[in-house]
Amino acid sequence: MVSLVGRSGVLYPYLQSSNLIISRPLSSLFPAAVNSRDVNQRKSARDQVVPGLLHGPSGVRFAHTDIRIPDFTDYRRPEVQDAKKSSQESSEARRAFSYLITGSTAVVGVYAAKTAVTQFISSMSASADVLALSKIEIKLSDIPEGKNMTFKWRGKPLFVRHRTEKEISAEANVDLSELRDPQHDTDRVVKPAWVIVIGVCTHLGCVPIANAGEYGGYYCPCHGSHYDASGRIRKGPAPLNLEVPYYEFHDEDTVVVG
Repeated sequence: MVSLVGRSGVLYPYLQSSNLIISRPLSSLFPAAVNSRDVNQRKSARDQVVPGLLHGPSGVRFAHTDIRIPDFTDYRRPEVQDAKKSSQESSEARRAFSYLITGSTAVVGVYAAKTAVTQFISSMSASADVLALSKIEIKLSDIPEGKNMTFKWRGKPLFVRHRTEKEISAEANVDLSELRDPQHDTDRVVKPAWVIVIGVCTHLGCVPIANAGEYGGYYCPCHGSHYDASGRIRKGPAPLNLEVPYYEFHDEDTVVVG
């Protein structure tokens, strides 16, 4: 109770000043009913209690009637500028315009998406210097009969073997049922005299030795895989034959791998 009385004493000057502000317009409406002495006393008390308070009647509303309303006629379609006309009369023209804008936006969006996808895929393709190394041209006259030469192609060893007539006959007569990875010799060569395989063992990626092993083809000393003169696995842990890359003969003396 004491606290409430104390708060009332604190708020009394503000309530009194608010009463003076609200009651001020009455003096202009009923000058005879308001004593000028009381008004001066209240005005003095108001200035002392709340100095700098805005002096003015609270019932006055300021209306700015000189502000011009913006005119958006230039931004509206000619069909809807007349406010008295029904919008149904211009629906066909407005619908055609909407379809035109929607279709144009769709075409532009599809073209932009196509360009973005094309650029993204092109960025992942091999560069010109990498493509230049993707093929290798080999001169076959440098490889004597019965010998094997090793080349570097795409970071891997490439075996090119010039087989003798005896090797060609022996590999062509191998029983496919004896092979772990059955594949006929004619399916692995374009010309019987030339065997071109990637020199990577299919077991753990080691590099075999040419003209070695029990079958006179290739031998991997790391884990004991034996390949014949056609590059087919014959003995050891390797599960598959040596890989045959794509190649083509340009003439009798030149082959292009890749």
